Amino acid sequence: MSTHTDQQGIALLCGANGAVLRVIRDELELPDLFRVGRTLAELVTASEADTVAAFLKVLADRGAAFNWTLPVDIAGVSTPLYFAGVAEGDHFYLVAARSSVGLARFHEELMLINNEQTNALRAALKELSVQQRQDARRDSALYEDLSRLNNELATLQREMAKKNIELEQLNTVKNELLGMAAHDLRSPLGVIQNYSDFLEADAGPQLSDEHRAFISTIKRTSRFMLGLVDDLLDVTTIEAGRLTLDRQPSDLGRLLADNVPLNRTLAARKNITIELATTDSLPMVTLDARRIEQVLNNLIGNAMKFAPPGSRVTVSAAATADAVTIRVTDQGPGIPAADLPNLFKPFAKATARGTAGEKSTGLGLAIVGKVVAAHGGRIWVESEVGKGASFVVSLPLA
Repeated sequence: MSTHTDQQGIALLCGANGAVLRVIRDELELPDLFRVGRTLAELVTASEADTVAAFLKVLADRGAAFNWTLPVDIAGVSTPLYFAGVAEGDHFYLVAARSSVGLARFHEELMLINNEQTNALRAALKELSVQQRQDARRDSALYEDLSRLNNELATLQREMAKKNIELEQLNTVKNELLGMAAHDLRSPLGVIQNYSDFLEADAGPQLSDEHRAFISTIKRTSRFMLGLVDDLLDVTTIEAGRLTLDRQPSDLGRLLADNVPLNRTLAARKNITIELATTDSLPMVTLDARRIEQVLNNLIGNAMKFAPPGSRVTVSAAATADAVTIRVTDQGPGIPAADLPNLFKPFAKATARGTAGEKSTGLGLAIVGKVVAAHGGRIWVESEVGKGASFVVSLPLA
């Protein structure tokens, strides 16, 4: 009959030379004996050094070894310990116990290794179950459970791989359909917008107030739909992996100075002030200027959408040794914490609404995130409800 002590063991991670790298679990409570850096050869007498060498060689050659007995000096007494192990690259996972039964109980520590080595360990465990007839039923059930779980896992992995391939194919088809639909819609929407501009300019004075309101609605709606189509084209291009950047050394300070005034015209409609705050020593940055302007327009437009009339939007930039940071800050309602994880996902909808009832496609920030990532940069949000929000873009200098 085995005792509780007989079933206690120790699990180790060792180097190829048998040196202890880490003690995974120690039920034997022998920290001084199995301390990090000590080799297996140091645990036994000189006459047993060849046995240790043979044990390590079997591990290296076969990938697994089981039920090796090594006499270890414990408190001055030569005590036999039963060892087993598997190879994992240049390392060995070892377990040891005072009995073969204890060694079998400790096999769970070795189930963290890869499939090929797990199979070797299973074979060793099966051999041990034959040697330990009194535990044959328990070991057999355990072996069958592990085999069944392994087979189920392999089946699930195959099914998952098949589903992933199908999803990739469906995503490709979806992107192609969206791209074709957006491309075909762009021209007629442009015609609607141009004709509504013409009617408002040339026929507006002759129309009634009601008809002028109709034309204004047509203009506003067609402008929104045209923006949505442009965003869809960008998203499908990015998701299809066809986003190409025309990187050129660019004066970021000049780019900001040219871009901000263009947005001030739109800001004036909501009585919003846009301030530009940059240092005089911004370095040249290699980037796609058109795409970064797209990022700026989206971030500034987003800030104006949620900023109340009479408030201020601040665009600032500063450089460090390895990056330049652009910050767009508004004085709007802020972003609830629940909305933050979804901000840069396509079609994400914020709980806050535009202060003038502006609609959102849910694609602008997703495009911004992809463009910044394509430049090797990062984007994040700093916000507190009731105290506005800051969108921060960091672009690497190298």
